[in-house]
Amino acid sequence: MRAVLFTLALTLTAWTPAWAQGYMARALNHPVPGGVAVVGLGNGAATPSAAFENKPVMVLQDSDEQWIALVGLDLKTQTGPHQISIKTASEARTVNFNVDARIYPSQHITLKNKQHVNPDPEQVKRYEREYKQQIEAYASFRPTGPSNIVLDRPVEGGRLSSRFGLRRFFNGEERNAHSGLDFAVPAGTPVKAPADGVVTIVADYFFNGKTVFVDHGQGLVTMYCHLSASEVKPGQTVSRGQVIARVGATGRATGPHLHWNVSMNGNRVDPAIFINAYQP
Repeated sequence: MRAVLFTLALTLTAWTPAWAQGYMARALNHPVPGGVAVVGLGNGAATPSAAFENKPVMVLQDSDEQWIALVGLDLKTQTGPHQISIKTASEARTVNFNVDARIYPSQHITLKNKQHVNPDPEQVKRYEREYKQQIEAYASFRPTGPSNIVLDRPVEGGRLSSRFGLRRFFNGEERNAHSGLDFAVPAGTPVKAPADGVVTIVADYFFNGKTVFVDHGQGLVTMYCHLSASEVKPGQTVSRGQVIARVGATGRATGPHLHWNVSMNGNRVDPAIFINAYQP
């Protein structure tokens, strides 16, 4: 009888109906390529640590007092079963979760600047230097948790003009999928920090144009690009709602808009998840 009850307890731990989950699990769990998997870790007194693909992932306590791991899933993540590694002072174990399928549409864009489609060798070298800087910023994992994980919109108003994950064709040539969410707003529109954080990059990049990175803690990093101006400096602490930049059309852009990236544990994920605008 004890064995049956133990098996039943494990089953209930692995599957909890949506109505019984905590607020963050209900709001953010979209376990698809380019999404976020919210994995329940139990109600232990000690804070566990978690890792996915040998990289640390965010662990928070949800509104139902259960510990949860928030796992950012790369667009190239294979569907099917995956697992995270969990450690506490007294044990090490693995917890399984499943990644579901999601199909992303295509987008065709015409650019007047042909070098933003096929850069020359010097521009490629510049891009490679800039890409390395950005990857290092995305890989940051400060132990302090974010002030809020359900984020504010970085700009007020404006339609979502290009969604995350679009297969992109520039002048008929396929390039990387769209790694962020675009807001169609006028040049000069204030860009605000959606949560407290530390500015890690303020730069002018070849593809991104004027760019700002903010590290919110525990692997949550946001990026803002095609800006007309920035209003912060690297190393500066910013508060939720603080103006950090202005919208522009610098870099590879066809007009004024904000391109907003959200990264978790080094993987770019759909920003719409964090502002209650996700579309399956």
